[in-house]
Amino acid sequence: MFKRKAKEKKIKKPRFQTFRDAYKVTKQVKPWITIALIAIFAVSWGTGIAIGSVIGQTIYIAFVSLPLALLLTLFFFTRQAGTAAYASIEGQIGAGASVLMAIRKGWTTTPAVAVTKNQDMVHRSVGRAGIVLTGEGSNAVRQMIADERKKAERFAPGVPITEILVGNEDGRVPIRKLQKQMRKLPKKLTAHQMREVRARLKAVGGMSMPIPKGPMPTRAPKIR
Repeated sequence: MFKRKAKEKKIKKPRFQTFRDAYKVTKQVKPWITIALIAIFAVSWGTGIAIGSVIGQTIYIAFVSLPLALLLTLFFFTRQAGTAAYASIEGQIGAGASVLMAIRKGWTTTPAVAVTKNQDMVHRSVGRAGIVLTGEGSNAVRQMIADERKKAERFAPGVPITEILVGNEDGRVPIRKLQKQMRKLPKKLTAHQMREVRARLKAVGGMSMPIPKGPMPTRAPKIR
């Protein structure tokens, strides 16, 4: 009676197109990137050629140092593209959610579980570290996080909950350091416990739905 829908194949962008898009974003934030890349490649390859000429192996060293120069240039570009990507979204509405959802492994993020008309918002992430509530916006977001914490504790008692405020002010985590902050959190749950927490928290937000019953993981220590 029911036919399963065929899974749509994900169309991956060609690497050149991905590189081109990253270059455009980086150039908007850092207009000097083109000159810097050319200079790094020229200096690194030129150094290799110079060393080759000294030892009498110019052609061989030039051939060997070419991929090394390209690798060094690519490494520099990757670092600059990363910082430029964060700079391009910093201060924008929902930037925190974009960064959290870009974490490829270990975390599932539900963006904007709480939002105000002033665009203050709270995002909820679930991983081996437990539940993380990330707020971005004015100081009013602190109360929003407190409210979401009560919901999470009601649906998933005993599970560690971490609160993070995004921003450049004291006591907040800059957007560029958000992923690093998430990865530093100690693992408190097993993979099975994490999946159970995710399943239970699907009901959060629809408060007309019944609260799931049954025991929750009790071995997970609470964060002090």
